[in-house]
Amino acid sequence: MIDLIICDDQEVVCQGLKAILNTSENIRVVGIANNGLEALDLIKKHKPDVALMDLKMPIMNGIHATKEIKEKYPSTKVLVLTTYDADAWLFDAIRNGADGYLLKDTSRETLINAIEEIHEGKTPLDSKVAGKLFHQLSKQALPGDTTLGQDLTKREKEILKFISHGMTNAEIAQNLFLSEGTVRNYVSGILEKLQVDDRTQAAVLALRFGLVE
Repeated sequence: MIDLIICDDQEVVCQGLKAILNTSENIRVVGIANNGLEALDLIKKHKPDVALMDLKMPIMNGIHATKEIKEKYPSTKVLVLTTYDADAWLFDAIRNGADGYLLKDTSRETLINAIEEIHEGKTPLDSKVAGKLFHQLSKQALPGDTTLGQDLTKREKEILKFISHGMTNAEIAQNLFLSEGTVRNYVSGILEKLQVDDRTQAAVLALRFGLVE
């Protein structure tokens, strides 16, 4: 069971999210906060697995709350759920420790899946903001002097490049004239070699450390 708190300054939004999440047998909403300060109090009391965090709130916004949560309660995952896809909000949230970032127009199924994924150590990221994050990271790529990824084969690096561009297994398969199952196997091998849990983390590492051109 995943214990979760909801943090949003709109009570109607909180109640709506609670109703949605209560339809999942794997998620239990243990508290609702209307600002970051209230969220910290709830986390101290309940030690939830996940905090579902809006960004623009009174008293303490979601950026500051995320930073405090990750410093004081690092075992609690922070999944941002907001209407803001502007670069400043996105990058500030990631820099301050957010474990995932979704927009509020996401579907019920995607939201529940993201909560389960983030609890497993994965990094759910809305496709509408993924491109912005990857573009920013690509401009900050470090020289390739790290041992990270040195055991990737030429084909794996090729597929990793497609992953970093946000392509699906089906799209990669079509571009490389491979079966989707073959691509899936390559992706599993890439994740294992990079010691990450999902495609987003692999793409971030690839761009951050210059593993792909």
